[in-house]
Amino acid sequence: MESENTFDIFLVAPPGLENVVADEARERGFAGVIQQPGGVTVRGDWPEVWRANLQLRTPVRVLARFASFRAMHLAQLDKRARKIDWAALLPQGVTLKVEATCRKSKIYHDRAAADRVKTALKDTVGAVIDQEAELVIKLRIEDDLCTFSIDTSGESLHKRGHKELVNKAPMRENLAAAFLRQMGYDGTQAVLDPMCGSGTFVIEAAEMAMGLYPGRSRSFAFQTLRNYDAKVFDALKAGVQPREVPAQFYGSDRDTGAIRMSTINAEKAGVGGLTAFAHAAVSDLQRPDCAPGIVIVNPPYGGRIGNKKQLFALYGALGKTLMAQFKGWRVGIVTTDGGLAKATGLPFLPTTPPVPHGGMRITLHQTNPLA
Repeated sequence: MESENTFDIFLVAPPGLENVVADEARERGFAGVIQQPGGVTVRGDWPEVWRANLQLRTPVRVLARFASFRAMHLAQLDKRARKIDWAALLPQGVTLKVEATCRKSKIYHDRAAADRVKTALKDTVGAVIDQEAELVIKLRIEDDLCTFSIDTSGESLHKRGHKELVNKAPMRENLAAAFLRQMGYDGTQAVLDPMCGSGTFVIEAAEMAMGLYPGRSRSFAFQTLRNYDAKVFDALKAGVQPREVPAQFYGSDRDTGAIRMSTINAEKAGVGGLTAFAHAAVSDLQRPDCAPGIVIVNPPYGGRIGNKKQLFALYGALGKTLMAQFKGWRVGIVTTDGGLAKATGLPFLPTTPPVPHGGMRITLHQTNPLA
């Protein structure tokens, strides 16, 4: 039976990966999972909001939908916004920003709606409005229903808090986790990335295998709210018992700087003992001495390297090595260009829809175990 303190919690998903976020939320035991465009709604109380930020690997951020009412005009919005118990949620003098969107409603002016909420917040809790603030109150008005959410994450959840060194075009951690899940990774398989960059795929796979919480090293916007209970959150963080797993997480790269970065990042993430990074070109790649697992790689795309001919040669060399050395392994290649993926000569399965990343659209191309 649902408590009266429960409300909708919206897990913002990377576009196109809503189903992956929904599957993870179900696995983690969140209640009332509903997948929809843009994300996933679950039901819970404030400790569940904290748990979502701490434990879920694939969402972008977590929004708590803490109040809603109908309003047909701005004066009504103003009056009802002031009746929300802001003082129970926000500290006096809090710095925040307000964002509003209006759709199919009698209140149709986003800025005017946001201004009414800003004034209510200034008058009730002495809020300081700052467009650069980390704490964000979001108002969505659709069919005259006003729904208030607070962004409880702050910085995007892909920022795990323990990676200090990154290369020029790093794979976001939440996307790495989502692509690993799409490849059927469950923490038991070996994982190898032959162009590891700053080590994102390898480190994320090792953390998943150990059962480490992705948010264990960082802070969140909800920790500034009045209803935050540090003891409860600390108990949530302490509730994990890392699993003992084989040291079967491998990365290689032709750039010695990348190997250094990956090694340092793995140590900071607490998975240094499970990972091994080696300096090697893809044509020199050696199969690890372990059961077949997953090769997953995010090679360079045309947007960053001018000479496309070199890229086709690189993808071709990668495919040739994998076909020769990695029988029984499943391969996943993330790229913007289907032609480059095809240049590997690998027997790819039908692809899932592309995912936005850094101003481009990337697609996971994956195989069955190589014959």
